[in-house]
Amino acid sequence: MLEVLIEADGWAQVPLESLAGRAVTATLCKVGIAPEDAEISLLACSDARIADLNSEFRDKTTATNVLSWPAVDLAPDVDGARPKAPERDFDGTYELGDIAIAFETCLREAAEMQKSMEDHVTHLIVHGLLHLLGYDHGRDRDATLMEALETEILGKLGLDDPYRN
Repeated sequence: MLEVLIEADGWAQVPLESLAGRAVTATLCKVGIAPEDAEISLLACSDARIADLNSEFRDKTTATNVLSWPAVDLAPDVDGARPKAPERDFDGTYELGDIAIAFETCLREAAEMQKSMEDHVTHLIVHGLLHLLGYDHGRDRDATLMEALETEILGKLGLDDPYRN
């Protein structure tokens, strides 16, 4: 189950719920989780709101494109290893966590990269969900693993490799 909460007016111009549904479904299917068994929330907010969240949770005072809060830390201890698999809750679902995405930053980045807003947002939702699943890009081999998975998922959605120059 994907819950989408739209706080910023700009998101009205983006088919966010359908983009998020496609991105979440493709990502979860790739990692072997039935989408109907997962619980994820997505906050579509403004730069001001995400800057507040970034400050509160990461001690960074600027806006960013996407933030993720995993329900459980699944990150591997070894650089380049696969994350731990999530465990089902008592009700049989996987509570994965929360994602926030900022409208103005996404719009600006899409324009700078000469991509459609829809393609960029889809990429960021896949990226955020992979963080919920324990993937990260802070260490070299972890980044290689995560980026390869993102590229594969986006390719199945008909989108270009976001890491190709």
